[in-house]
Amino acid sequence: MTWLLYVGCVIGAYIGMEFMAWFTHKYLMHGLLWSWHEDHHKPHENDGFFEKNDRFFLVFAIPSAACYMLGAYYPDLRYLLYIGIGISLYGLTYFLIHDVYIHQRFKWFRQLESPYSKAILRAHGAHHAIQTKEDCESFGLLIVARKYFKRRSERKRAAASS
Repeated sequence: MTWLLYVGCVIGAYIGMEFMAWFTHKYLMHGLLWSWHEDHHKPHENDGFFEKNDRFFLVFAIPSAACYMLGAYYPDLRYLLYIGIGISLYGLTYFLIHDVYIHQRFKWFRQLESPYSKAILRAHGAHHAIQTKEDCESFGLLIVARKYFKRRSERKRAAASS
């Protein structure tokens, strides 16, 4: 039964991180910490590999590392280890989708053809269409609004009727 609790902690933390990422992106990155995030919304011409925005990687790594350490050291807090694993897995997912797939910071894979992957690209593109901290949309990563899927199906219908 304990393993079920631990699996639940990993899954719960992973899912919870999507909401935490949405919240921090909308209210901190596009608010108080815009000075860190702003360069991520600007075009890059030979600015170097890193952005100030990359500091958020460390911000999100701190709670994960703390959960690993506390959960590993204190047997009564073992569940924290698995929460840390869930946070880390979300961080890995975020890195692969956001930095590798969307922004092509690493050339590991290119365009994916699934409707979901294309909807993620459209949602993120809509977010980056605005270069200021106000009036942006689509702050999450994995949960994509239905309208970003509709665009593809609407184009298909328009092409079929022509």
